[in-house]
Amino acid sequence: MRQMGRVIKAIFSRQFIIATAAVAAGMIFLARLGFWQLDRLEQRRASNAQLMAVLESAPLDLAAADLPEDLAALKDREAIAQGTFDFDYQGFVKLQTYQGRPGVHLVAPLVIDGGETAVLVNRGWVPEADSYDAYNESGPVTVNGYIGLTQTINRDTGAATATSAPLSTAVPTDFAWYRVDIAAIQTQMPYKLLPVYINQAPAADQTQPPFRSEREVDLSEGPHLGYAIQWFLFSAILGVMYVAYIYKGVRDK
Repeated sequence: MRQMGRVIKAIFSRQFIIATAAVAAGMIFLARLGFWQLDRLEQRRASNAQLMAVLESAPLDLAAADLPEDLAALKDREAIAQGTFDFDYQGFVKLQTYQGRPGVHLVAPLVIDGGETAVLVNRGWVPEADSYDAYNESGPVTVNGYIGLTQTINRDTGAATATSAPLSTAVPTDFAWYRVDIAAIQTQMPYKLLPVYINQAPAADQTQPPFRSEREVDLSEGPHLGYAIQWFLFSAILGVMYVAYIYKGVRDK
């Protein structure tokens, strides 16, 4: 006990007070990083709970539903729409791959609500070709899939938005896009587009293109708990090493 008293006295002595303050600040900073990771963990759990509610919701009929202002809550929700594809305005999203093969995603407006409104449908991957007419579906159709949100470039990167650009001289370029940017595509459409689009669900036995993908859903909690424990350990180790250093000096004296 006497030795420990000397250690404590040395820690707060004039000789070591600056070092003690620096170590204490370092411990607080490391512990704060641990609590930050715990906050991230709670946010991830809340996000997972919201996603589970979306996944368990009944399919949303886009022709009849009033979409909420917060469209983010609709991401990956099952959706259904009935209408007719307008292939005169079908486009494709460039630079897409399927099982390592290069190609494009066909994106066509599905006209609903008496022809005044349409919803974009990602019909799936096809190989790059001179013409995509072979994949057209005539007549009224019912599209099942899951909701996607408009895709835009992060303005902070300073990269320019390019929504229509040529792919090659052999491919029609009027509706060639880099992403499903609904606001930009709207300028090329003769009717009002819904602010979300549908990723068409794959058929039970996909043997021919367009090839479609299932929803990719991640409900894991991520690495946040492990990182929090790591930062708390670093904080404790720093404190223990400092006390051990002071103890050694006191003992040697």
